[in-house]
Amino acid sequence: MAQRRVLITGAGSGLGQALAHRYARAGDKVACVDLDAARANLTRAALPGEGHLAISANVASDDAMEQVHERIAREWGGLDVLVNNAGIATGGAMVDTTMAEWRNVLEINLLGVVRGCRLFLPGMVAAGRGQVINTASFAGLAGAPSIMSYGVAKAAVVALSEQLRAEVADKGITVSVLCPAFFRTNLLESWQGDPRLKAFADRMMASSPDTLEGVADRVFAAVERGEFLVLPTRSEPMRWRLKRWFPNLYFKQLLKLVRARGAGH
Repeated sequence: MAQRRVLITGAGSGLGQALAHRYARAGDKVACVDLDAARANLTRAALPGEGHLAISANVASDDAMEQVHERIAREWGGLDVLVNNAGIATGGAMVDTTMAEWRNVLEINLLGVVRGCRLFLPGMVAAGRGQVINTASFAGLAGAPSIMSYGVAKAAVVALSEQLRAEVADKGITVSVLCPAFFRTNLLESWQGDPRLKAFADRMMASSPDTLEGVADRVFAAVERGEFLVLPTRSEPMRWRLKRWFPNLYFKQLLKLVRARGAGH
């Protein structure tokens, strides 16, 4: 297999970093993009193989992402795989949110994906091949309360990915969207919103049966098969089927779960 050119945002830690290792082990060269330059460099330095890049950029900045695009065009001549993975965590009920929180999470979690797609898709279309992988969350499918801004932003990433999949289906480009639930990463370092929800999310991560390495392995295998909707945490495929096939039952079960947790059970 020819060496692919892979760009991953949020590659300085968590799932982005784990995927960088998966692609590098497969023989690909990886551009590790992260807001934190030190983390990007540490990831790049730890990858097997040669030709990798470390790039510091804020996916919420038009100018910064334009510069990433220019560097990739200059040094690599384009991309084969784009992984729009960077994101932040927010949580809280609608009445507790602020407009600043909404603007920030949409700029990063949604428009960061938009920026990546707008910049790198034209080259893929011209080449007649490519792969776009967008990290959403099961929060974007679940319809759960108290994760208002985060869930809405991630739902928008799912919708974007569905529409993009149809747009590029006849252009040699595949699209995947990742919708994991809780597993242990450092995502909560970026938390904005209700601190009570942060503590809850931390407990859910700590008690998850899914590991970062296991999730990364399942994601990599699924996107290599060309799957569109990737549910890489263990309980979510059944939960998604329940919502799709029995939406009223799913909603009742969701409310029951929320009430039980609210009561401290």
